[in-house]
Amino acid sequence: QVQLVESGGGSVQAGGSLRLSCAVSGYSQRRDYLAWFRQAPGKQREGVAAINTVSGSTTYADSVKGRFTISQDNTLNTLYLQMNSLKSEDTAMYYCASPDLYYTYYGILSARTYNHWGQGTQVTVSS
Repeated sequence: QVQLVESGGGSVQAGGSLRLSCAVSGYSQRRDYLAWFRQAPGKQREGVAAINTVSGSTTYADSVKGRFTISQDNTLNTLYLQMNSLKSEDTAMYYCASPDLYYTYYGILSARTYNHWGQGTQVTVSS
């Protein structure tokens, strides 16, 4: 059974940093992508960053480019999101996600591509 478990959220002042982790388990085969999404109250879920687990290439939303870094450990069992220079508009619940082994591709930062989601970790940035 696929499991994604996020951790590392919290409260921080604007300009600060946080590192989110996502423990990935239950896969019989590696998934092509892993991604971070976020959802603020009253807003749609937004793709923040994604990584191609084969090539290691990364993709970021324009709103976080240059501030956030997505990475995975060598075992491919943990996904990270290093968040620097945090802003109040980064406040949201953050989720990690992966597609099924066979999936329809709607875009690397499209929530429709992803079928498995963690429970989320809250990030609150105060100005």
